[in-house]
Amino acid sequence: MSSSPFRPELLAPAGNLAKLKVALRYGADAVYLGGSALNLRAGTGGFDRDALRHAVALAHSADVRVYYCLNAFPLETDLDAVRNVLAMLGELTQDSRVDGLIVADPGVFALARKFLPDMPLHVSTQANTGNSEAVEFWRDLGARRVNLARELTLKDIRGLRRAVSGRAPGMELEMFVHGAMCLALSGRCSLSAHLNARSANKGGCTQPCRFAYKPRALALTVEEQLRPGDVLWEVWEGEDFTAFFSPRDLCLVKYLPWLQRNGVDALKIEGRMRSAAYVALTCDVYRSALDDLGRGSFRPDRYLRELGTALHRPMDSGFFLPGAPAVTANRWECSGDMTMVGHLLRRDGPGRWTTQVLDRWEATGPVELVLPGLRRSVLRSGEYGLENERGEAMRLAHPGQRVVLYCEHPECGSDIFLRQTQNQPRKQPR
Repeated sequence: MSSSPFRPELLAPAGNLAKLKVALRYGADAVYLGGSALNLRAGTGGFDRDALRHAVALAHSADVRVYYCLNAFPLETDLDAVRNVLAMLGELTQDSRVDGLIVADPGVFALARKFLPDMPLHVSTQANTGNSEAVEFWRDLGARRVNLARELTLKDIRGLRRAVSGRAPGMELEMFVHGAMCLALSGRCSLSAHLNARSANKGGCTQPCRFAYKPRALALTVEEQLRPGDVLWEVWEGEDFTAFFSPRDLCLVKYLPWLQRNGVDALKIEGRMRSAAYVALTCDVYRSALDDLGRGSFRPDRYLRELGTALHRPMDSGFFLPGAPAVTANRWECSGDMTMVGHLLRRDGPGRWTTQVLDRWEATGPVELVLPGLRRSVLRSGEYGLENERGEAMRLAHPGQRVVLYCEHPECGSDIFLRQTQNQPRKQPR
């Protein structure tokens, strides 16, 4: 009897409990999350001890694994905090214990081995692993999985996988397949710390590379010098700007068959600081693509179209294909003509749903239910309605409002999203 074909794990971001629930709903095999500090996305708020217990129980009830991020590079003054986090993780009961710990710093790795000798350790992409010697080094220290450096090409990955299979059998390789790409080497940029006093290493990068900049004329003669406070570039929010630092988003959905054939064990979606709607859409696309691949019905054009109609930042294959990302032909523009307008939070009665409004919603027009498995059901005008907190019918809802959606569609459910064609011009994303 032949064994089932290899299927990579789909690993999704869970910046908070709401995003975790969405990742579960839309098909993640595993989620990664962190606490309020000592991880590269501490700005998300994260999970304290009680919230982590609840999150792990929720995920495990859905047969989804949870990996905890402790992947900052701590200073000496941070080591007590590292020890406290490791002690907290060790105190969790077996049914609420995370399934792995994501680390980058060798000191944190060594402390984790002392505090949590049985915890599976995953090496973060921040460690910049790009060769089999490094993978074997981490394996010998006790790592189970390595997230590869983001700067590797497909040839690099294929060669590394072959070498690792021979030298370190059983070691798992993980890589990012979707989301923001960094201007610096695997997140080692200092722009955020210099410009916004928030380190990418500790608080989560503010992404100044995506700001819009306008040249500022300074008539400097040979005798003149730049004085403190003089700048050659300034942030500019008008139309006459350049976002010349800003990389496009990574998108490797088209190459999932290659990744599967070459034994990449886990496919990671970036985005703990992104919206729950983004988590829903990307999980849905990649889950559906992997399932289609297993059924022999892989349809890359459909996945790219779905991402392109609902996301707004251009996407390309990054460093995955040889050659500079800026000139690669594998670039996909995003029209962004579909906008997520609502998030169903809970059922309040037959056909009634408390709903968070995410964007301008014209309740007189049709909307789509964004259902797992790339299923899209259209609710036409008259098939649904909105009410405000006073029970009054609404024709227009605005972002930030909570409303009641009344709709008898049988596939409405908690953590389902609704989207609508965007008729108003949108500001070009950075």
